[in-house]
Amino acid sequence: MRKIISFMHISLDGFVAGLNGEMDWIKVDEEIFDHVGKRISEGDTALYGRVTYQMMENYWPTAADKPTASKHDIEHSKWYSKVHKVVLSRTMKGVDLTNTKIISDNLPDRINEIKQKAGEDILLFGSPTATHSLIQLNLIDGYWLFVNPIILRRGIPLFADINPDSYRDKIKLNLVTTRPFTCGVTELNYIVDRQ
Repeated sequence: MRKIISFMHISLDGFVAGLNGEMDWIKVDEEIFDHVGKRISEGDTALYGRVTYQMMENYWPTAADKPTASKHDIEHSKWYSKVHKVVLSRTMKGVDLTNTKIISDNLPDRINEIKQKAGEDILLFGSPTATHSLIQLNLIDGYWLFVNPIILRRGIPLFADINPDSYRDKIKLNLVTTRPFTCGVTELNYIVDRQ
């Protein structure tokens, strides 16, 4: 069965965005872009919440066409155009988009259908609200976290907004890999321990 891996930049104190969704604190450079590019090039499905999807859709389809496009812009734009996209949204019902499936209800069954299909890991990009929903339903199989060297003190948390009544057990994780980057970001790659 395919796995859902949550890909997230996170502050040292556990926030994935500022109070208003700000992400200007996230450190990225060519070293990170190259590393992430190699990993996601193996993926064939990207999962987004509505807000993140709309942000991606506003930039990536034409990013490679700009005269100032970087190597990363060109490579990621090409990947974005071919990858199958799944969007979790209650407000985008009935929208017909190219190579994109909208899931607006019956989340556990619809996500498990996708996980049962042949293919590579499903990468959940950003999307804290969607991530919270999937954590509550125990549908995330791994966390690919890029810990940024900053303490935000407030913002949108990765885990704290999860309803504790929605699950009974702790979520145990196995650390698969770590990698420090020269810009100060550290990658932590975890798989959920299902045993």
